[in-house]
Amino acid sequence: MSKLKIYKYGEPILRQKCKPVEQINSQIKKLISDMFETMYNAPGVGLAAPQVGVSLNLCLIDPNIDGKKQPIALINPKIVDKKGKIFEEEGCLSFPGILAKVKRFENIKVEAVNEKGLPIIVQGTGILSRIIQHEMDHLNGKLFVDYLSFFKRKKIESEIRKRKKSGTW
Repeated sequence: MSKLKIYKYGEPILRQKCKPVEQINSQIKKLISDMFETMYNAPGVGLAAPQVGVSLNLCLIDPNIDGKKQPIALINPKIVDKKGKIFEEEGCLSFPGILAKVKRFENIKVEAVNEKGLPIIVQGTGILSRIIQHEMDHLNGKLFVDYLSFFKRKKIESEIRKRKKSGTW
């Protein structure tokens, strides 16, 4: 397995709508394996294919609740039910060191296919719900900063420009 490059804010691939995964073959399985290694090394609780430069409808999650790994690959995921609201702080591997409060659905139900090609249903509440929604947004070219007010987004963009100038981005 190899650690993949995580694309940061400003890279065009992060704004692209991903293509569906047509077939789960050895390349897709290797990508999933490499993405899990990358996510755990980052460290993170979720990673979407566009974040590693691949425009495919595939994301990984692992809420790591109680210190137990619970890795889930979601291929071609679709939210089929959603309710409630939560407003919590989020970060993103494509925005290292930047956090902001984002409004999300508190409970969601997602249908997808796993790395074995089997249909799965994942129901998430709280942090699991937020992780799934955050990663699925990446598959549609949407980023967590898109939920922020104009002024909060501009403040983050200013911080990123400063970091780029100083070479810390």
